[in-house]
Amino acid sequence: MTALPGGHLVVDAGLAARGVRLALAVGEGETVAVMGPNGAGKSTLFGLCAGLLRPDTGSVTLAGRVLADARGAWIPPHRRGVALLAQEPLLFPHLSVLENVAFAPRAAGAPRAEARAAAGRWLREVDAEELAGRRPAELSGGQAQRVAIARALAAEPRVLLLDEPFAALDVAAAPALRRLLRRVLADRTALVVTHEPLDAHLLADRVVVLESGRVAESGPTAELLDRPRSRFAAGLAGLNFVEGRAASGRTTPPGRLSVDGLGEVSGTVPDGVEPPRPGEAGVAVFRPADVALYPVPTAPGGEPGVPHGSPRNAWRGVVRELEPRGAQVRVHCGAGGHALVADLTPAAAAELDLAPGAAVVLVAKAAAVTVYGA
Repeated sequence: MTALPGGHLVVDAGLAARGVRLALAVGEGETVAVMGPNGAGKSTLFGLCAGLLRPDTGSVTLAGRVLADARGAWIPPHRRGVALLAQEPLLFPHLSVLENVAFAPRAAGAPRAEARAAAGRWLREVDAEELAGRRPAELSGGQAQRVAIARALAAEPRVLLLDEPFAALDVAAAPALRRLLRRVLADRTALVVTHEPLDAHLLADRVVVLESGRVAESGPTAELLDRPRSRFAAGLAGLNFVEGRAASGRTTPPGRLSVDGLGEVSGTVPDGVEPPRPGEAGVAVFRPADVALYPVPTAPGGEPGVPHGSPRNAWRGVVRELEPRGAQVRVHCGAGGHALVADLTPAAAAELDLAPGAAVVLVAKAAAVTVYGA
């Protein structure tokens, strides 16, 4: 494996049985959102960091200390300084809230009085001090998750791992917990597995996208979701995404890609971004709101009524599904072997008489398509 630049937490490890080979570094005090489809390797990453899995290649280090490596080095979970917060709070049902939180310092050897004092401090930190005397069965989902966060923090971990912390909460409880985590993670090293772009924006300094057991891309949250280089990240950001190669030719302007099934896709390269050289891999992204749909004429030899003027991309496609989305209708289409979406008003969708199987022409202005290197 290639050596990584220095970091507080460095994972440069693999697990052959799961087809996972990961390389990433997390800086001290940095919160990183880990995103990716099911089976991408997110749980394996957390297992390697927390000590639930042993790597068979590479190593996991924290502040220069080897936690585990393929040569047999191994530090047990309770001595790693890594706290894992699962989707479910997993509180001890027979203990009070105070004793649940005090468990971590007690396990580290603190006297009972000292552990209880620490538990009280952390319960105040997560706005749950009034819950100290209750049992877990008396808590709501949001309250239980607050207590679980306090228990994790009471262990004074050097790294906090949060596995979809809002997954088990109802819609009403999640916003308050997001605000809480944004505050408590501000100066802590943390990895947060999430499927929600909102969580990445609110909590994370950086996003790492995993696909097929590898790091597909990594970058500052706003930049990565604005200019994704993987199909998964583009989907999270709600963008259309096609891959191709920069068109060849001396007179070919930057911002044109040759894409299988679509032909030439024209776009613009953002200021300050190096365009892909002719023949190099590139991607084009564009918003569903910037895609217009037109009917395909039924008369032999007829041409679609696509307006002329500014440079445009036009692709023939077939409607696959119509998805109501509040004041809009999201139209899912197949075009040249690619899945593309367009956002229309209900009136526009009705006027076009759209239904699954309908033939359409999808049009996107070149100015609305962003092109950059893959």
